Parts: sequence; C-alpha cells; structure tokens
Amino acid sequence: MGESPPSLQLGSPRDPAMDRITDKVAALPADASFVSLEFFPPKTAMGFSNLRDRLDRMSRALRPLFVNVTWGAGGSTAQKSLELAEICQRELGLTTCLHLTCTNMSRNLIDKALDDAKALGVRNILALRGDPPRRAEYRDANDPDPGDDDDEFVWAVDLVRYIKKHHGDYFCIGVAGYPEGHADESHPLGQNLERDLPWLVEKAQAGADFIMTQLFFDVAAYDAFEKTLREYPSGVFKDILIIPGLMPIQGYQMIKRTAKLSHAKVPEPLMARLDAVKGDDERVKAVGVDILSELVEQVKEVKSRTPGPQGFHFYTLNLEKAVSFIVERTGLIPPSTPEEETLEIGNPIPEIAVMHVNGSTPDDSFHGITRRKSSVASDPRNRVIVLGRPASYPDYEATALEASIPAEPVNTRANTLAISEGEGVLGREATWDDFPNGRWGDARSPAYGQIDGYGVSLHVTVAQALQLWGTPKVSEDINRIFIRHLKGELSAIPWSEEGFNAETDAIRETLIRLNSKGWWSLASQPAVNGLRSNDPTFGWGPQNGFVFQKAFVEFFLPSADWKVLEAKLTRPEMKDTICFYATNVAGDFVSSDSNQPTVNSEGRPHVREASTNAVTWGVFPGKEIVTPTIIEEVSFRAWSEEAFGIWGEWAKVYGKGSDSEKLLENICRDAWLVNIIHHDFVDGEALWDLLLK
Repeated sequence: MGESPPSLQLGSPRDPAMDRITDKVAALPADASFVSLEFFPPKTAMGFSNLRDRLDRMSRALRPLFVNVTWGAGGSTAQKSLELAEICQRELGLTTCLHLTCTNMSRNLIDKALDDAKALGVRNILALRGDPPRRAEYRDANDPDPGDDDDEFVWAVDLVRYIKKHHGDYFCIGVAGYPEGHADESHPLGQNLERDLPWLVEKAQAGADFIMTQLFFDVAAYDAFEKTLREYPSGVFKDILIIPGLMPIQGYQMIKRTAKLSHAKVPEPLMARLDAVKGDDERVKAVGVDILSELVEQVKEVKSRTPGPQGFHFYTLNLEKAVSFIVERTGLIPPSTPEEETLEIGNPIPEIAVMHVNGSTPDDSFHGITRRKSSVASDPRNRVIVLGRPASYPDYEATALEASIPAEPVNTRANTLAISEGEGVLGREATWDDFPNGRWGDARSPAYGQIDGYGVSLHVTVAQALQLWGTPKVSEDINRIFIRHLKGELSAIPWSEEGFNAETDAIRETLIRLNSKGWWSLASQPAVNGLRSNDPTFGWGPQNGFVFQKAFVEFFLPSADWKVLEAKLTRPEMKDTICFYATNVAGDFVSSDSNQPTVNSEGRPHVREASTNAVTWGVFPGKEIVTPTIIEEVSFRAWSEEAFGIWGEWAKVYGKGSDSEKLLENICRDAWLVNIIHHDFVDGEALWDLLLK
C-alpha cells in the first residue's frame, strides 16, 4: 500500500501559537461551528496501525479543529497515549489535546508527561483527576512524611495549578464538566450539579481555559448546566469556552454500559427507540445516528444564546462511520477554502482503476477524465452498463449516467467522507469493524478492547469495593464472591460491572460448580445450533436469520490445577476438538497452537499459524456470514495483561500488608488465565463434560 496523502493542515506553515485550542476558536468567525474528536490508544499493534489510517481519513473528511488523546496512568498505557499523540500532532499535523490524570501518580511522572507533551509540540492538556487517590492507604506508619516540595495531587484543580505554576501559559488547559453532576455514590448528595459548582469554580479560577463536558443524552440537563454556568454570580464562567461532549451510539449493550459507567441518563423516549431495535446492530446504529443528530440540533439551540463559535466534541470510540454520518447530517463540516481544495487535488493520488466499456481501454490522454465516482479506485473488475433500470448490483453494474460522470480524485473531501461513511468497496474496507464487540471483537480493529481506553480500573470507589466484596482472607472467600455474582446477589465483580445475559441461565448451575472448585469464570457462553435470529434468548441480528455459538469459558485457576488440566487438553484426541489459550502474570504462554508439530509429514519445518475462532456467527438473508464474537491469541494476550492487572487494583483497596492484600497478590502470582473453546456446537454439554467429569 502507498503512503497516505498528507493532511490538509500540513499544506501551509503552522504557527505554533495557534495550536492552543482557545486561540483557534477565537480565530473562527462568530457564526462558525467546529468539531473535535476523541481517540484512545488501541490495545494491539495492528489496531494502532489501522487507527493511523483512520485518523488520516477522518481528519481530511471531517476537518476537526482538534483531537483528544486519552491518558492511561503509568506504564505502557501512558506510553501508548504519548505515541498516539505523536501520530496526531507530528505525523498528521492535527492540533492535539492530551488528557492527563493526576491522582496515584508521582510528581516525577507528571513532570515527564508534560515534558514529553512539550517535546511533541502538544500545547493542550485536559486536566483530570482520575481514580480516587489512594496514597494515604499505602502510607505505612513508619514511612517518612512527604517533603515540603512534594506536590500532592488529590483533585484536578491541583494539576491545573501545578501546570500554571511550572509552565505558565504554554499549555491551554481544559477541565471536565458534568452536566448531570459528577457521580460519587459515597457522597450523601450523589449526583448533584450544585454540589459540583464550587469545584468547577475553583478550577476556572486556577487557570482553566475551557470546559469539556462528560457525555450526555439529556439535553435538558445540558441546557440547565450551561445556563447555570453562564449566569453564575461571580461571572467566572461568563466567557469561558464550553464544549459539549457527545457519544455516537455504536451498539445497544455498549451504550447501556457506557451510560452506567458515566452515570449519564438516557431519557426514556430515547431508550424506547433503542429497545425497539436492540436485536439488530445495524438498526441500532441507524437509530443512534438519528438520535445524536437530533441532540446536536437541540444543543445548537442552547448554544445560540451565547455569542461565538459553537463546538461539539465527539467520543468516537476509535470508530468513524457513525460520527461521519452525524457530522455531515448536522452541517458541522466546515467548507474548504479554495487553497485547501487546490491542495487536495494537487496531492499525489493512487493509481485509479479505469472502467473498461465493452472491452475498450480509454486512451491515456483521456485517463484523467474517464475516472468515475462510482469506481473511485475501489473496483478492479469490469462493470456492466444497464439501461432503463437502476443498477441492482452496484459492485457489478453501472447506469449509463454513472458511466459518463468524471470522477473526482480519490482524496477529495467528498470521496474521503463517502469512504468514512462506508460507501463502496473502499468504504466497506475502511469501516469493516463498524460493529465492535469489546474484547471479543477483532484485535486488528482500532476499537478493540475496553471502550473507555483508560486502562486497568475497578470502575468502583474504594467504599463501593469494600461494600461489594468485603475483606477476603482465604481463597474460599473468592469462590463465594464469584458464586454470589452468578446467583445475582452481587451486582459486580472486579472484572465485570455488568449483570449476566439471559443465555447464562442455560449454564448457570454448571458455572457455579466450576467456581466452587476455585476456577473463577470471567466469561462464557453455551453452544447454540441454528436458532432463529428472533429467538428471545439467543437471537440477534436481522429478521429471518439463524444464529450459532460455540461453547467457551474463560477462568482463573491455581497453577497446580492448570498442570492437570493442561495434560487433559493436550491429549491427541483433543486435536481439532478444542482450542485453548493459557497464560500467567509472568507472561508464560501455552496454547493448542503450540502443540502443532514443528515439522510436516515431509520432514520440513512447519510454521505455526495462530488460530482464529469465530465463536458466535449468524446467517442472514442477502448478507455474508456475520461473526461478531472472535477469540484469538493476540486478543487473548492483550486482555490477559488487563485481567491480571485487576488483581493488583483489587489488592490496592486494602491496607498495605493486610491479609486481603497478601491473599490477592499471592493468587495473582500463582494463577493461570485459561480460555477454552469447544468446536462441537451441536453437543451443548461437550465442553462442560470435559471440564467437570
């Protein structure tokens, strides 16, 4: 593949001062609109590579004023945030805003992150608190007190002050706003905007330059939020830039989970529209585009009360199709200047396939005007011109009118936008991962993994963790926590803040037996053989289809138990019957692929190919087979890092050196994480008999 054409922003020399978000907004006409887009660092190298291409495409199609890169506190996740910021700022020439959380991070780490941002040319920071601080819990009675010069980061305002103190006005600093109030279930008032206001006032007075809101779906709540700020008696918010945050609806379960984590209310009329189509991913996304487009128009009315440009921030989840439709439909894409259009057309473009009409080949001198919009470098095949009717199969047929229209260069904004919206072969290739399934999706997708992109977290406060899981002292206490979750007596475990789907009822008692052995299950599903897509328990997708599932289960177990189970799974008769992946916190890895012979039948070296397992698939009229749930080595490895990290996060809930912390740390060091898939989807008991009999 050739190199991607450069972004428009690279077409003229850049003034570094104009990379500050507030300066860029101030330079816009008073009646202008702008968009910003948020991305998180993908979990896999393939996802990173694909996100780079997606960023380039979206920057040219949607022309965001700036992009946000989320932050993962500490270690490799933080480094990935900086790598993504470098791609955005340096490679693609996009004004970049780097998120930075301050709690549970030392001053040295904060300094390094800010210095790295400066080195990359990043001039915008979104200052966030992050997880509730736990420093006091880790201070032993014998630990020395922190020095006078040791800055304490407890709240986001501490980070705002620190940046201003040490970097002056170099960085444009944003802070978070919560239209429905920040969720803190340990506080007696819960979510409450009035309770939040003093904190937001303090952040603005400390030097915050703009406010970016948490995602919301309740426009009335946002209306009240902005009105409250603009009319605040001290006038501290009168002129500050307020950017509303919106999240495109990418899937039914995804939006329910996101709303739960963010405590954003989805009004009942909107939820009813999604409930009506929840079994069909395509219809959910289409309804979601309608809903978000309506929200944008309603927010425009709210913003019209305040003079100046109107901005909208989109939490993309590293996906492009839905946000592209929304931004185009609501008229938020700024027009190109004549100079930019010249730059677009003047850029080198890939060789474009020419349509051969009745076997003829156009003369090279006419090559530039015979390229067709309907082909746009995406159709290597000839297409038949049809007369007197529309093209029934656009990939293979073209109308006479289409055949006569000269195509634009492939990298014009119109064509790039069409690709981002999934049109044509190039569009289908660009948006191939448009229906993500969290950690069960395709690891090549930029959207693969957890949806928030903030790295390992329990998603609950320390107080909530203690209330849910108590203070485990022995492994049997862990058994009971998992079993209570399976029985519906606990709303969450550290690895999942969600309840179970209805299909879990089919294997619930079996899972309880498994967990009673100290094999703690994180994910599972029963086998399904050709049920109709409208089945009330197992159905999904369009009508008149059929759905299938292979049984699988993923669980932690002690190393001694793993040795016994491994011997069973690697018996010769298990070959092509099951597939498994297993790893521990030290990084030791074993899989059924590892047991393939190293030489073939002719004595030549055998190159091991990692298996890919579609464990859920559907067959629907007029469609290719859809495989929304995939398990493979690269995704398992990426998830295992997070899964073991959660043991550490759970241990930090308890005092340093406590019995509970020691128990959880010891379990983490000893346990193996195993995922087993049984290929016999006809025999619903095959996997469970293998494990329990």
